[in-house]
Amino acid sequence: MADPKGFLTTDREVAQSRPVEERVKDWNEVYVPGSLLPIISKQAGRCMDCGIPFCHNGCPLGNLIPEWNDYAYRGDWTAASERLHATNNFPEFTGRLCPAPCESACVLGINQPPVTIKNVEVSIIDKAWETGDVTPQPPERLSGKTVAVIGSGPSGLAAAQQLTRAGHTVAVYERADRLGGLLRYGIPEFKMEKRHINRRIEQMRAEGTKFRTGVEIGRDIDAKKLRKRYDAVVIAAGATTARDLPVPGRELNGIHQAMEYLPLSNKVQEGDFVSPPITAEGKHVIVIGGGDTGADCVGTAHRQGAASVTQLEIMPKPGEERDPARQPWPTFPMLYKVTSAHEEGGERVYSVNTTHFEGDEDGNVQWLHLVEVEMVNGKLEPKPGTERKIPAQLVTLAMGFTGIDRENGLVEQFGVELDARGNVARDDSYATNVPGVYVAGDAGRGQSLIVWAIAEGRSAAKAVDRDLTGEPSTLHAPIRPTDRSLTV
Repeated sequence: MADPKGFLTTDREVAQSRPVEERVKDWNEVYVPGSLLPIISKQAGRCMDCGIPFCHNGCPLGNLIPEWNDYAYRGDWTAASERLHATNNFPEFTGRLCPAPCESACVLGINQPPVTIKNVEVSIIDKAWETGDVTPQPPERLSGKTVAVIGSGPSGLAAAQQLTRAGHTVAVYERADRLGGLLRYGIPEFKMEKRHINRRIEQMRAEGTKFRTGVEIGRDIDAKKLRKRYDAVVIAAGATTARDLPVPGRELNGIHQAMEYLPLSNKVQEGDFVSPPITAEGKHVIVIGGGDTGADCVGTAHRQGAASVTQLEIMPKPGEERDPARQPWPTFPMLYKVTSAHEEGGERVYSVNTTHFEGDEDGNVQWLHLVEVEMVNGKLEPKPGTERKIPAQLVTLAMGFTGIDRENGLVEQFGVELDARGNVARDDSYATNVPGVYVAGDAGRGQSLIVWAIAEGRSAAKAVDRDLTGEPSTLHAPIRPTDRSLTV
């Protein structure tokens, strides 16, 4: 145990954010650089090292949280990094982007603020990079087997790194011009600077992983030919089919899917554009969808100089505290969350549904018409007399995703079956109905969290390694990543 009295003597303290008026003028991460390290050892000391650490189960990766908390408390950063990497390939990603279901499952959180697990995690990995503890781990020998990984998001990268370290020759195919998937073009720079992806890619290159960008399987390369070229294929292409809003006026100019809008700002940061082709500058912006992607649109619009930003959500406003009857500890509760983007301004409106859009004579959206809704017999019904319209010159749709891309030919050419939710069907070993073809991450699970993507990538790699070698795999993987009942 770190500090036997730490949870009694030390209050919870989280990362310090830069002032709003400062950070909205740039695209750097919102947190004050270096502000965590002075407080993190004491924060790690709040860990109770429970006899049954529920944080293990709360984390889809099964991270060894009490162990690296103890090392962080004692200042043994090398040992902390080793325990952190034992279960997680990319803790700098999860430490910045994960909603931390581990903290919701923290035993201390039953009647006190939980341990700042996420802050401890990111402090350990940032220190490891700083001190040179993160180094390439190439295999001692090659197996002679080849694997293609489709997609370079967190699931694909995790699977590729594990399989490369097992001695297989791995090539990652990415249809975008740069590696990282949604980490690269879906997550704004202010949430995670892309240098974190770049140095992981360099580590993986040094280990032997090959990367092919600008190549879309199904269009540029026939999936059947890819299958013949490699001993195994892992589909980690994500769930990129966006949910649409089929209401009158949807065809007006200025209404875009979030994943049409967000990548353009990231491309500006990469130097591809001087200014984004779609911008919120001087406009009344409406974001439809109350999740993390919607919050990313809100923060992006602030930095682009929007005249106003309003985020709409069809569901009622969540509570600010856990309801023990409906969401008992240690489940992940749906609570009212104020992200860094929401701290920066804008309005959030709950229990409303868009009825139609109204445009000007040039076909540009100008107004969004909405109505309040309420739950009646288990269904959301409009409340008579609550119709109104609000100004809307840029609308982003951030309502989630419905499954893997089914238009590029990948699904048909491989011949893989889909489940009822539009995802690639697989068994408990991540194998599809096509021999030698596996699926991991959102492509098989459906839209989920980055921590689940990494967990599934590791688990799929373990299954592939076992099938290629004909022997039990020595790769570490989570115990139960396919259990959908644990999705948060």
